Amino acid sequence: MRHISNGIAASELRDVSWRKSSRSNPSGNCVEVAGLSDGGFAVRNSRHPSGPALIYTRAEMEAFIGGAKDGDFDDLLGRG
Repeated sequence: MRHISNGIAASELRDVSWRKSSRSNPSGNCVEVAGLSDGGFAVRNSRHPSGPALIYTRAEMEAFIGGAKDGDFDDLLGRG
């Protein structure tokens, strides 16, 4: 299998504020998102804050969030 990489060590992202959803559970099973100075976004696993962060453009995040709001991914949870 070919190795595909999109990201950076989250610890290398300086001066960003990581946020997680108010729907996150207290055991830390969630993702965190940070806005970047170029208008993009970084996403990381909250259990591994120094681990990899995936980087997305504003357009990619708008498409994903819009799809989530529209229920496009509900079938992945067995609800659609």
